[in-house]
Amino acid sequence: MFSPGTKRLNSSSRRGGQAAAAAPATPATEKRVPNRPSTGTPAPWAPRLSVLARVSAAKEDNEAGKEDPTKPVFIGEFPHVLRDEQAILCEKHSLASNWISGGMDRGTSLSWIISGDKVFIWDYLLPSSSKGCTSLTIPSSIAEAEGSDTIRHQGSGWLLCFVKWDRTLQSVGRVAQERKPMGVVMCNKKTQSVIYWHDIYSNMKTAPVISVVSEDELGTISTPSEGNIAPKWQRQSSRVRSSSTGPHAFNSLIVSPVLNDQEECVALACSNKGDIWQFHCSRYGIRQKIVYKCFSSSHSQENDTVKSSGGKGYPRSLVWCCHHSSLEDISRQFFLLTDNEIQCFTLKLSSDLEVSKLWSDLIIGDDDDLGIKKGLAGQKQIWPLDVQVDEIGRVITVLVAILCKDRVSGSSYTQYSLLTMQCKSRLNISSDIEGPIQGRILENKAPIQVIIPKARLEKDEDFSFSMRLRVGGRPPGSIIILSADGTATVSHYYRNSIRLYQFDLPYDAGKVLDASVLPSADDSEEGSWVVLTVKAGIWAIPEKAVVLGGVEPLERSLFPNDSSNGRSTQEERNKLTFSGEIALRRSSSDTLDSGDKQRTIIGIARHAAQDEESEALLNHLFHDFLFSGQVDGSFEKLKNAGAFDREGEANVFARTSKSIVDTLAKHWTTTRGAEIVSMAVVSTQLKDKQQKHQKFLQFLALSKCHEELCSKQRNSLQIILAHGEKLAGMIRLRELQHIISHSRSKVLESSYSGSDYETVNALWNLIQVVGERARRNIVLLMDRDNSEVFYSKVSDLEEVFYCLEKQLDYLVSLEQPVGIQVRRAFELSDACVTIIRTAMDYRKEYHLWYPPPEGLAPWYCQLMVRNGLWSLASFMLQRLNETTFDTLSAKSMIFTLLEALTKVLLEAYTGAITAKVERGEQEKALLEEYWNRRDALLDSLYRQIKDVSLTRQQGSIEVGGQQGEVYKDLLSRLLCMGKQHECYSTLWNVCCDLNDTVLLKNLMQESAGPKAGFSYYVFKQLYARQQFSKILRLGEEFPEELAIFLKQNCILLWLHEVYLHQFPLASENLHRLALSQDESFHLEAEEEAESDYRDLSLIDRKRFLNLAKIAALASNDEDQEAKMKRLEADLRILKLQEGLMEHLDEEAKQNIGRQLLRPEDLIVLCLSSNQPGLTLQAFEIFAWTSSSFRRRERALLENCWKNAADGDDWGELYHASTAEGWSDEQTLGALRSTILFQASCRCYGPEAETFGGRFDEVMPLRQEGSESRDLECSVEAILMQHKFFPDAGKLMLTAIELGSLHGTVRKETSPVPME
Repeated sequence: MFSPGTKRLNSSSRRGGQAAAAAPATPATEKRVPNRPSTGTPAPWAPRLSVLARVSAAKEDNEAGKEDPTKPVFIGEFPHVLRDEQAILCEKHSLASNWISGGMDRGTSLSWIISGDKVFIWDYLLPSSSKGCTSLTIPSSIAEAEGSDTIRHQGSGWLLCFVKWDRTLQSVGRVAQERKPMGVVMCNKKTQSVIYWHDIYSNMKTAPVISVVSEDELGTISTPSEGNIAPKWQRQSSRVRSSSTGPHAFNSLIVSPVLNDQEECVALACSNKGDIWQFHCSRYGIRQKIVYKCFSSSHSQENDTVKSSGGKGYPRSLVWCCHHSSLEDISRQFFLLTDNEIQCFTLKLSSDLEVSKLWSDLIIGDDDDLGIKKGLAGQKQIWPLDVQVDEIGRVITVLVAILCKDRVSGSSYTQYSLLTMQCKSRLNISSDIEGPIQGRILENKAPIQVIIPKARLEKDEDFSFSMRLRVGGRPPGSIIILSADGTATVSHYYRNSIRLYQFDLPYDAGKVLDASVLPSADDSEEGSWVVLTVKAGIWAIPEKAVVLGGVEPLERSLFPNDSSNGRSTQEERNKLTFSGEIALRRSSSDTLDSGDKQRTIIGIARHAAQDEESEALLNHLFHDFLFSGQVDGSFEKLKNAGAFDREGEANVFARTSKSIVDTLAKHWTTTRGAEIVSMAVVSTQLKDKQQKHQKFLQFLALSKCHEELCSKQRNSLQIILAHGEKLAGMIRLRELQHIISHSRSKVLESSYSGSDYETVNALWNLIQVVGERARRNIVLLMDRDNSEVFYSKVSDLEEVFYCLEKQLDYLVSLEQPVGIQVRRAFELSDACVTIIRTAMDYRKEYHLWYPPPEGLAPWYCQLMVRNGLWSLASFMLQRLNETTFDTLSAKSMIFTLLEALTKVLLEAYTGAITAKVERGEQEKALLEEYWNRRDALLDSLYRQIKDVSLTRQQGSIEVGGQQGEVYKDLLSRLLCMGKQHECYSTLWNVCCDLNDTVLLKNLMQESAGPKAGFSYYVFKQLYARQQFSKILRLGEEFPEELAIFLKQNCILLWLHEVYLHQFPLASENLHRLALSQDESFHLEAEEEAESDYRDLSLIDRKRFLNLAKIAALASNDEDQEAKMKRLEADLRILKLQEGLMEHLDEEAKQNIGRQLLRPEDLIVLCLSSNQPGLTLQAFEIFAWTSSSFRRRERALLENCWKNAADGDDWGELYHASTAEGWSDEQTLGALRSTILFQASCRCYGPEAETFGGRFDEVMPLRQEGSESRDLECSVEAILMQHKFFPDAGKLMLTAIELGSLHGTVRKETSPVPME
């Protein structure tokens, strides 16, 4: 169906010889595979058939001068034991390819093949050199029950599932780990025989547990009532029954562990008669029963235009709703695909293993809201073929075959489509639901996608029913379909249409047994598709091959020469080859209109072509230089070719440099194993690369390309030289690994030698992890050994630090003894430090080659590198906090480890920070991270020094001599790092513990920074301890540093100024300190939180004001009198706040606390209190502020007069004066007691005291007294707005007039006394 008609001639007999030619299935029908043997597959016992195919294809590509991006990539050979078994069977029997069964398990990365009576299992992700294979033998009782040759000839009739007893999620980056226990459950599709191995990796080889059902028992068990039925258990049996295919054939099998520690599992299988079988497998036997009976829906569709399969082959598939499970799960859900719906069940993983139905949803029906609407013109039958669920259990994909009939010609054909569904967003379907769910559950995630519009109508229905679906590979959203004839077709959505890519090899690889997804290195997204073939091993289909090699499906017409799409595959490849460097995505293509996409693609094509030409020219000129040493005209040629147009890693010089350092050794093979790293060939290869890279740098210099890059493309030149740094680091790392591998067999005379010493070093594990990550990221390297990939991919050396961070718990396991942990951490630290120090030495040696460093950070300053170093350092810090080391050697080793890590880590941080500052980027977050990690590391180092000193003292009666020198040496190294990285807390702690004032002064002298450096930190610590006299004494030797410190700490600044007899400055600072507010007191952000000026009470502020008066008196300045008046006025306002606080309630007092209120806030509090006395206090506050304040707050002053007018009952006064006929003396006496009279006396009286001008300058008393037109308001105008003014207005005006003329002598006319 999905394969070309000439693909495999052996399968034509099943469908008829002329069927393929009459009805091609894909647009690739006319393609002929070059160099394919006419006789089909070569003998399987030929050595390394898959490698021969790969080498031949690679040779052809090299001869053509370019690589075909549409070809699959070989990633793994079959284990040798499997090849040998295949060779033996082929020599003994002349068998077709259908006797082999196999598959790939995505969750465990295991592949399996059944050859004869043996089951071969291996990890397809491991390189060939380290690949181990487990061989299981199918019990002879199964073969005897089926007949002598039945198992061999019906090998494809097995279903197999793996059981992970350790269900903890592990990263795919880990390699070469100990094998976890793994169980296997096998079930024969026809006979329903079940075989169970509880642990295939166990050293104790035990016979498997088997279960065979006789024909009579099968008929008895398979008559259940509707729904769940009573169980009929059956123990382990070896009974022989007659050979019979039986009416019950299993279509699908899923397995899950049971919640106990007995290595028990439960398997569920669905048969084509509508039964769900359950097999409870344990070490002691297999119990089976039918747990559910599904009734066909065909009886309800007999008269419909579109018929279902009538129960034939249904239900089709079982699949877990979520692929990942944990030990805490008490139940799991699974989906069942029937002929017209998807059903959801819950399996309880407890001892009873109860299965209950949750819900079912139609996917085929008359409703438009369903997945597929039946009854459309031309439809005859609709067959759901397979169902798959994505990794997170949210998207359900169904493969559907629709049998149609052309109404014009009457010809029948098959349409293959994909139905994508998801659970409705408002539903929360969890595994703990007990009862069934009613209503619609699923909804369409996307419109149905037609994969093949018109495909051949297969005569054999079993061919369509045998198709399998896989989801989750690259390109994102793509699927792969496996058919019975052994073809694998990838379908993906590209440029608003479906495109198909068929897996094919130059040499016949046999059938494709199964397909899976290659896990990505980060577990963040899916990898490429990977397929298991019968003869040629395991191959990967890169994303680029799918994108470039895919073609649109052909809508086959009934007329031979009439086709709506006649383009060949090669035409499609030629059309898309130019965009091979770009990972095309559906989202990006959908966001642009056709015109934009066309212009973008044309621009990319021209740019890519120009880059290829310039790179080819550069390689040609460089090779000429290697042979002749001449560079005549190279610069002009390269410039004209556009070699200097691209920046960064895309620059052709940087790409050529990368190709030099990343070259794979041609003489390395995957059969040489892990011992390759101990051979001199690795070092020789690296040395050759280094010499060639040096020659490349010389070529750049002699051709003047270096000068051009240095001036205009600094980043590209930095990358080129970084390749040299990494290459030098790789060479040193190789030497270190060689030393470790030779020395690990020796018995170390330390506390860690003996039974706890581990033979496998941590550096070797790290090399394996990094190599595995590179293999996962580049499928072209999948057939290479991890160590070979590691030592070849020099440009990705920073991946060492990434894997160190992500896989540290594997490299240094907490389950190991503490001594082993320290030693493994020491090896990793030594490796990391060696790499970075070598890079630094390379930079120093070749500093003249480097471009100006402004804004450029070395590669070892990247976030990836810093995080890797910090992960190892933080691990050691944690070990130090949790563990006590009693031996001196352990403490010395830990100190050496931390010291080396600290140096390189802090150097990396300083380089990154410097580059950020030079580029003008925000560096605050990076600085905070740097400071925190710096302080933690250096403080820990200092604690280790003290522990070393204490251990030495305890081990020796007399301390001194050599021990004292060692202690001083450790201290001097620590102090040197502290000074270099400005870790002042450590320097301070050392000086305090030693009580060494001389050392403190020396460090203050040596560590001078832009903000007084270490001196500022010392002053701050002394201030926190309230040792003010020490601050001033140190300030005599460090006056500039003390001045900087005191500018940010005004509480001590005045004292220093008094000491220096700078009384005017002291008075000014004391005055400012006494009136300081949160927003007005000038402190830098980092200092503000440490100052205690907010804790000043009102008494403290009064004291500062009095001290300011004393300093002002001592200054004898010309403006001494004005300063004294201002200080006196502020003292009076401060005293008014003290009096106001006595009239407030407790809640208001708590809200204010020690806060110094502003004058306007004090006035508002006075007015809101509605107390006559406090109203007069408001005028008092206005009097002691200033004229500018009164003018600015004139509206508030108006409110004061309004409040004063409301303080007396003027209506009653008016009625009393008229009723009683008051005399002038009586009237004057009554008005003297009013608030208006007292306020007028305080503000406008002849003896009224104010600061900064009189009240009438801002607000005159009478309207006719206004001399300025700007003054639109007077006290008289305010009173005229009062409600009693029409009657008592004369009394009001008389009160304010009498107050301004007569007045009274104030009681407080003298200055406020000092307290």
